[in-house]
Amino acid sequence: MRRFGTQGPVNPEEHYVVPRTTEIADFLKRVKEGRYIVIFAPRQTGKTTFFQRALATLVGEAYSDTAYFPMSLNFDIYKNLSVSDFYNCMYEEIREKIEGVFQSRGTSPSEALIDFLENTRLTNHISLRRFFRQLARLVNPQHVVVIIDEFDGIPPAALSDFLHTLRNIYIAGKPRCPHSVGIIGVKSITQLNYDRSVSPFNIQDEFHLPNFTREQVRDLLGQYTHEVGQPFVPEVIESIHKQTAGQPFLVNRFAQILTEELKIPKGEPITMAHFTTAHARLLEEDSTNLTHLVTNIRKDRRFETLLMKIVSYDRGVPFLLRNDIISELATYGVIGKGAGGMCEIVNPIYQQCIMQTFQPLINGLEAEYFSEDANKDFIDYLTPSGQVEMEPLLDNFKDFIARAGYRILQVPETPQEFVGQYLLSAYLDQFIRGVGGTLFLEVQTGRGRIDLLICHNQRKYIVETKIWEGARRYAAGKQQLAAYLKLEGETKGYYVVFDHRQNPEFRVETETLDGVSIRSYVIPVMQEIPSNMADKEKENT
Repeated sequence: MRRFGTQGPVNPEEHYVVPRTTEIADFLKRVKEGRYIVIFAPRQTGKTTFFQRALATLVGEAYSDTAYFPMSLNFDIYKNLSVSDFYNCMYEEIREKIEGVFQSRGTSPSEALIDFLENTRLTNHISLRRFFRQLARLVNPQHVVVIIDEFDGIPPAALSDFLHTLRNIYIAGKPRCPHSVGIIGVKSITQLNYDRSVSPFNIQDEFHLPNFTREQVRDLLGQYTHEVGQPFVPEVIESIHKQTAGQPFLVNRFAQILTEELKIPKGEPITMAHFTTAHARLLEEDSTNLTHLVTNIRKDRRFETLLMKIVSYDRGVPFLLRNDIISELATYGVIGKGAGGMCEIVNPIYQQCIMQTFQPLINGLEAEYFSEDANKDFIDYLTPSGQVEMEPLLDNFKDFIARAGYRILQVPETPQEFVGQYLLSAYLDQFIRGVGGTLFLEVQTGRGRIDLLICHNQRKYIVETKIWEGARRYAAGKQQLAAYLKLEGETKGYYVVFDHRQNPEFRVETETLDGVSIRSYVIPVMQEIPSNMADKEKENT
């Protein structure tokens, strides 16, 4: 039986696979046109799988009459080699791939080609140019196609001359060898270390490999259902796509947990209760994908400010790749270009990981969640029937912020600008852990809002949080939340806005918009420790 794959490239014999028929057809069209193609995208987005399948199509019978001779190379382990060793190792790989093409087609190379391969050596870019000229004559009339995976691994000293050689081959015109080249990597050529005074590869044709669409996720999971007979409830499929935005690793990891690790009886459908369990497990596990994400965003403290600005402010942050911070986060696959040319966190799973990474494990104010005379605990915000009393729960949070006062400014290693959102997330997380529910993010745009979704006792409660940006945006946020609630089939939502102005306005109001009820809170956040308190603290130190 096949399974969902997350360890390296997937193949149809062992794994459920998204066909990507349209994308492969687009790529092969460019190959036939003789283009030199580049694709740069974060790791674990399906690049290698895609190009392996595209090459297999070229090798296969469907393209045998058009006489393409494809080979794939991988530069992953070459980075620390000298230039001469790089060309020597690359040549050995080229020989192996040439022999592999003949074997896969059940044919044999000519004596002339065998002799040429035995007596040729590559030592630099000049010998590479001569090699391709001779290879073209020996495989004629076939068109040589070269795909280079993990291109980032090329030794820096070899990069500029290598790219100039490909450019020289390309501009010489057809027929050429290679007829078409595909370069695959994480960093773009402009991010690699070459002589910036020249443009060694300005003939490139950018190829974008998108995430899985909703229909592709449905098809992928449908393959499992067809083979095993176990269906996914439609809402589960929708939720997997929404939470992952179709990111290939995350989609397959979700499916792996649901179909293998939760041990759901095959005679039962996979439901939203199973989805919430899988979601919690995915966020808590030490998967390579999420570990890389967390490692990367911790590299620079400036990343936190930028990422939180993206999710907290409607006005957004322009997606400008010439900015080093934005370029680096885009390379890691954390942010992308969204509506209006603004930065967006690429999916809710990543956004929740970002919140977990930067949110202090202990904020020092947990003892202040309830007033001394309240005689309350989180369990008191559940009704006898197990429903969450959201209004009293959020009313208490509002009172907690007021009680804590200037001490919220002392939460360790937390930018003051975002302390309110961190505290709300920590408060609700502690509540959820206490009553046995789940808490995760529901993000529609990836920018300007943090939608906290509480699930408990088969009910869900939506809390949207933002930072105050003026009365117009405050009102627009209510309309935005109302539309979202109607889309989700909910009749009530909660809107928490943190006001960082010097003279903030406290506000609590409930109103009905477009048939749904919205409870809104504008919560002042102190800007500085009052002078009399600051003096007392100095006296005590």
